[in-house]
Amino acid sequence: MTTDETKITTEPERQEQTEEDERPSYKKKRVIVPAITAIIFFLAGIYFMVHSIYYQSTDDAFVEGHIVSIAPRVSGPVEQMLIDDNMPVKKGQLLIVIDPNDYEVKLAQTKAKLAEAKASLNISTKDITKTQSTLKETSHEVVSANSKLDFAQKDYKRYSSMYKEGITSKQEYDSSKTGLTVAKANHKAAIEKEKAANAMLESAKAKREAVLADIEKLEAEVKECELNLSYTKIYAPQDGLITNRNVEQGNYVQTAQPMFAIVPEKVWVVANFKETQLTNMKAGQAVKIKIDTYPGKKFKGRVESIQRATGAKASLFPPENAVGSYVKIVQRVPVKIVFEEDISKYNIVPGMSVVPEVKVK
Repeated sequence: MTTDETKITTEPERQEQTEEDERPSYKKKRVIVPAITAIIFFLAGIYFMVHSIYYQSTDDAFVEGHIVSIAPRVSGPVEQMLIDDNMPVKKGQLLIVIDPNDYEVKLAQTKAKLAEAKASLNISTKDITKTQSTLKETSHEVVSANSKLDFAQKDYKRYSSMYKEGITSKQEYDSSKTGLTVAKANHKAAIEKEKAANAMLESAKAKREAVLADIEKLEAEVKECELNLSYTKIYAPQDGLITNRNVEQGNYVQTAQPMFAIVPEKVWVVANFKETQLTNMKAGQAVKIKIDTYPGKKFKGRVESIQRATGAKASLFPPENAVGSYVKIVQRVPVKIVFEEDISKYNIVPGMSVVPEVKVK
């Protein structure tokens, strides 16, 4: 047999031998890879099962804070704008000034009316003092008139008796009668004068009461005008950052019109856990907080409180079953989580998505 024939006969045999050698290795891979995968899934399942016993987590969570919406308490054009977008402000800092001219004029007018009313009060007080003096005089006149009338009546009675007995003359009798008539007239006039003085005193007192009421009203209006004038300057109610600004210098703003908001530096997390996750959860438990903005960072926190109602029940319009049918749905309960470390160097603002992980055991 030649060399060429040997090559022809041995080449297929060599190829078959190579396929036979490779086949066991391939079969090994088909067995080993699924086995390793199954082991990985098995170990992962054990890990997540153990993890779920000791930790509870949810992605239905977000950063929350007390955002204060700022609106004017008086209307008018904005005279000074002392803020800008995302500008940090401190509590008590002057932010906006509304044109105060109209309110200054109104205050001046009201103060003038108050001064006029107080002047009227002084006049009324003087009138009362004068009328009281007049009344005192008329009272003395009434007392005197009473005495004179009593004397005239006795005198007339005495002369009348004497005239009937012929002891006195008719002239003396007529004189006593005339004296009685005059005494009665004087007594009546004194009483009328006293009544008039009393009426004048009551009128003066009533006028004084009306002036006092007017003064009280005007003093209240002055305070209102002073308040309205003070409202033309808007100060920051708390520390924070300016956001949602929609006002410019020169804009005419209306009362209660939202102009901007202040976002505070203090924030926390509201996590809506399923009711089935709250079995072992309680206030004070440690929390790891993952924020989407900082994927490589886990912040320290703790459970501060658990809401005493589900999110649906605490809503403005809680769902009601009105048709008689019922479908059970796992409810979520808001849990407040506070940060246990300084986060001032991070840009963590209300509305950010977070994933809290509560260690329940």
